[in-house]
Amino acid sequence: MGKTADLTTVQKMTIDTLKKEGKTQKVIAKEVGCSQSSVSKHINREAKGRKRCGRKECTSKRDKRALERIVKQNRFKNVGEIHKEWTVAGVSASRSTTHRRMQDMGFSCRIPRVKPLLNKRQRQKRLAWAQDKKDWTAAEWSKVMFSDESKFCISFGNQGPRVWRKTGEAQNPRCLKSSVKFPQSVMVWGAMSSAAVGPLCFLRSRVNAAVYQEVLEHFMLPAADQLYGGDDFIFQHDLAPAHSAKSTSTWFKDHGIPLLDWPANSPDLNPIENLWGIVKRKMRDARPNNAEELKATIKATWALITPEECNRLVDSMPRRIAAAIQAKGAATEY
Repeated sequence: MGKTADLTTVQKMTIDTLKKEGKTQKVIAKEVGCSQSSVSKHINREAKGRKRCGRKECTSKRDKRALERIVKQNRFKNVGEIHKEWTVAGVSASRSTTHRRMQDMGFSCRIPRVKPLLNKRQRQKRLAWAQDKKDWTAAEWSKVMFSDESKFCISFGNQGPRVWRKTGEAQNPRCLKSSVKFPQSVMVWGAMSSAAVGPLCFLRSRVNAAVYQEVLEHFMLPAADQLYGGDDFIFQHDLAPAHSAKSTSTWFKDHGIPLLDWPANSPDLNPIENLWGIVKRKMRDARPNNAEELKATIKATWALITPEECNRLVDSMPRRIAAAIQAKGAATEY
């Protein structure tokens, strides 16, 4: 920002506060996110008691309060919808003025955090699970093979509606987007340990118990050999119907593979969810034209995952569990 007039009300208040704390202009500019000259001009203007030149604001304090109420009623509206509702309330202002007033209040347009939608019973079970696992060490978690399915799309540009929120409101329930457990389609199965990732499986049909057991036979077992050799390990998967089917449970018993008990609808506790996110972010610049090119891109990106990334994600399990206990079983963003 090169002009004092470009500073928002929140920025000006922050500058005044930091100035009173004795911070230098250079430090203030860095914390506020503007140029040092803007900080200097604002401080000098305040010291001389001069007010901003130019036309008087066309909106009153009452109008601003009405605008804030409109934004807070539904934070997922776009500027055009908010502006229309504000003018219906009797305020004469342009769309750009509406946007500026929202920025002056501290609202920014952000991609909403995602949290799983949990009922009371699920929260109670998550809390009991977290308390049972709170003393597990990093060495114990390193024996767990985490697995999951994920959907990949050719276009990664559409991330859904954005939300209007102020600094510090990221966890406000009205600013969160609830995730549902079952997406419309599932395309890729993968597994990871604290040491590395296993081979990917591209799913061609809807995953039922029979299909899932084929995935286990032809992809999970080779992954176990690759990641653990002849050492013992514990397998983790969620409670999807194909995973919790009686025939699947029998398959694990027949193969002598112990399962990690897992709370329902808890992707935020699974580090492989974050690994999928890393892969998708690395693929943002890729522009596959068809499904085969998309598969090739996924494979190439998956192969670039380092042991350090896997180790860091699995090492986060104690923090995830502590966060679940602190939230009394409620979901955390992932």
